[in-house]
Amino acid sequence: MKFQSKTMTLNNQGAVPYLTYNSLSEIKFINHAFSTRLGGVSGGEFTSMNTGFNRGDDPDRVTENYKRLCQSAGFEFESLVASAQDHNTFVRPVTRADRGTGIYRPRDMQSVDALITNETGVTLVTYYADCTPLFFVDTKNRAIGLAHAGWRGTVGRIGEKVVQKMTALYGTDPADMVAAIGPAISVCCYEVDKPCADHFYALEGLNSGRFVFPKENGKYMVDLIEANRQILSAAGVPDESITLSDLCTNCNSDLLWSHRATNGKRGNMSAFLCLC
Repeated sequence: MKFQSKTMTLNNQGAVPYLTYNSLSEIKFINHAFSTRLGGVSGGEFTSMNTGFNRGDDPDRVTENYKRLCQSAGFEFESLVASAQDHNTFVRPVTRADRGTGIYRPRDMQSVDALITNETGVTLVTYYADCTPLFFVDTKNRAIGLAHAGWRGTVGRIGEKVVQKMTALYGTDPADMVAAIGPAISVCCYEVDKPCADHFYALEGLNSGRFVFPKENGKYMVDLIEANRQILSAAGVPDESITLSDLCTNCNSDLLWSHRATNGKRGNMSAFLCLC
C-alpha cells in the first residue's frame, strides 16, 4: 500500500494507524484523527478496524477497536460521544454529561448527523464509509464541530447548519473558523442518477458546474468535496481556511472503508475531534 496525500498524514507510530490533517495539527488546543480500516481486532468482512456498532460486528470487538485507536491517537476512551446518523441535518450540542453516549452508553436520541461542543474533555465521534466528514474549529472562542455529509446531508447544507449553530450557541464568527473536508468518495468514482443530480443542481447560490458533471450514459459524476467547500465558503468560512482531502475512499479501499468498493460488506471509519 502506497500512501500519497498533500493535505493529510498517515500516522504509523502506534499500534493503530490513523490519519490527521496537516492544517488541523497546527492548532495546539485540539486533537483530531480519522481512522482507517487497519489495526483493529474485527474479523470477516469487518477486518480489521471497524468502529460501527450497527454493522453486525461483535460489539466487544468494536469496543476494543475504539480503545486501541484511542491509545494510539491520544484520546481518552471515556470522553467519546458518538452521533446517531441517518443522513439528515440535525446538529446536536454535547457536553461532558454526554460522554459515553453511543459508545459505552446507549444512544439517547436518533437522527444526529453533526455534533458540536465548547467543552474540553469531550471527544466528538462521527461515522463514514464514502460520505464526507466535515471538521470545524472556532480558533477564537475554542469550539469545535464534526458533521457527516452524505449526498442528502450535503444538499441539506449540513455544513452551513453547523456554522449557524456554533454561531448561535458559542458566539462563533465564521471568519475565525478553520475547516477540513474529507476523506470521501471523490468525483472520479461518485456516479449518480438524474434525480440525485437534480438535488445538487438545485443548490442555490452555488456554482453547480464545478461539482456536477453530466455523462453520455445519462448518469452524472458529483464532487461532494467541492459542493461542501462551496457551502462552507457561502456560510462565511474563509476559503484559505478550508482544507480539502485528496484521498478518495473508493480508490484507496485497501486503507479506507468504501461502501461502493465493498458492495456494502464493510465496517465504518470514524472522525474524532476534541478540545484539549
